Amino acid sequence: MQRTLVSSGSPFEAQIGYSRAVAQGDWVFVSGTTGFDYATMTISEHVEEQAAQCLRNIERALREVGAGLHDVVRVLYILPDPADFEACHPVLRSHFDAVRPAATMISARLLDPRMRIEIEVTALRRPAGAAGR
Repeated sequence: MQRTLVSSGSPFEAQIGYSRAVAQGDWVFVSGTTGFDYATMTISEHVEEQAAQCLRNIERALREVGAGLHDVVRVLYILPDPADFEACHPVLRSHFDAVRPAATMISARLLDPRMRIEIEVTALRRPAGAAGR
């Protein structure tokens, strides 16, 4: 079974020793992803903008291995301040409303105080044209 490692080019991956995503068989595991724009290494101060950037980063990693947000079966949201989660709902719903993955939200301190949300997903790639796409 082939194992494919995906990098976003983020310096965090090299510093810590991990991949943005790992695809093995039909499964894709995307590491906890924050709202940094990795091209500029900037991050918005607004949690909903960070959530949208997290999903753009995740979507880019999934695309590299032939998957997309429509393949997500599990999502974990991590926020330092649980009160911020409601502001993210419209962004999350716009990406996952039709997919309805299993989800968990936890509150925990993140590595950088500018980070207001981190999202981790697991996806199951489906053949092109499969039901539910």
